[in-house]
Amino acid sequence: MPGQPAARRTVLKGAALAGAAGLGVAACSTESKLGHAENPTPTAPVDLGAADAVPVGGAKLYREQRLVVSCPAKGQYKAFSAQCTHAGCVLDKVEGTEGNCPCHGSRFDVTTGKALQGPATEPLPEVPVKEAGGKLVAGPDA
Repeated sequence: MPGQPAARRTVLKGAALAGAAGLGVAACSTESKLGHAENPTPTAPVDLGAADAVPVGGAKLYREQRLVVSCPAKGQYKAFSAQCTHAGCVLDKVEGTEGNCPCHGSRFDVTTGKALQGPATEPLPEVPVKEAGGKLVAGPDA
């Protein structure tokens, strides 16, 4: 009715929508030293810990850092973004030398970054990585 206060349901509904909009912005904002969602390459050096945690002939997923590192031979390392090139989901596991995207089933060769199974067709972007003092550091100047 005109002149009557808004119904409680309408007020609560508006508050819920406003809150959800704010959460959506926060959830989509991935700006950090790990780069933007559109560019998953780290923008600052990222310490990955002990180099020997990556098995020779295998790979290790650093899910929180959104990186995957392989070690083709002792002392040699290659790193790639662990963010799927199809929809941006982070790989959830590495089996041998293949990484799996949990969102749509894309699979990647984590030693080359190559997309092995779609829907992703683009390779994972390579990220500079180096060993320093028994530790791995990825990102710029690595």
